[in-house]
Amino acid sequence: MAKSKRYKKAAEKVDKEKLYDVKEAFKLAKELATANFDETIELSAKLGVNPKHADQNIRGTVVLPEGTGQEITLVVFAKGEKAKEAEAAGADYVGGEELAERIEGGWLDFDLAVAAPDMMSVVGRLGRILGPKGLMPNPKAGTVTFELDKAVEEFKAGKIEYRVDKTGIVHLPIGKASFTVEELLNNYHKIMDTLAKERPAAAKGRYFRTLAISPTMGPGIKIDPAATMAFIGR
Repeated sequence: MAKSKRYKKAAEKVDKEKLYDVKEAFKLAKELATANFDETIELSAKLGVNPKHADQNIRGTVVLPEGTGQEITLVVFAKGEKAKEAEAAGADYVGGEELAERIEGGWLDFDLAVAAPDMMSVVGRLGRILGPKGLMPNPKAGTVTFELDKAVEEFKAGKIEYRVDKTGIVHLPIGKASFTVEELLNNYHKIMDTLAKERPAAAKGRYFRTLAISPTMGPGIKIDPAATMAFIGR
């Protein structure tokens, strides 16, 4: 795919052979985010794991201390008092059978779905719709829970799911280009510390193989894994 002049100009500012210091990398990422919207700063972390093995298929959630900078639309499958609880906590849409039917009809105007465990009989039939889009509620992701008020508040505040893909890479948003370098660093180090704690016993050799950040419309900037591990004390 042809690269735009703006992208090429940004790429010229990145040394492709260099492993950048974390702080330097975020300063550069902010500088390269020149689109006419507030670009997301994204992380790609290549881990030394084999996702084909269940004990190395890393998945979980992390609450970013500075949030994501993004307003999310959240739906909750619940009934009775739990539905009222979700509404009070700030869920955008709450329902049961009627909500499922709306989704079956093609409505997918939301970013995250949470469900009470007793609603999974209703949600289960939506797997073929929600699954491919990464929206299917899952206990490992904290999106199937009876603590709906807590789940809604945390996801609205900046809780995100991480999951290693089939190539061993975790892709995550760190924040917005409008964030300060310190805010981005706070989120980055929280993510890296969380991923480090998830290292499987079966993982051999270097765990963080490659690390890179990039603005939505810009080139990748490689980060020195050793410097990151030294910072988080691992």
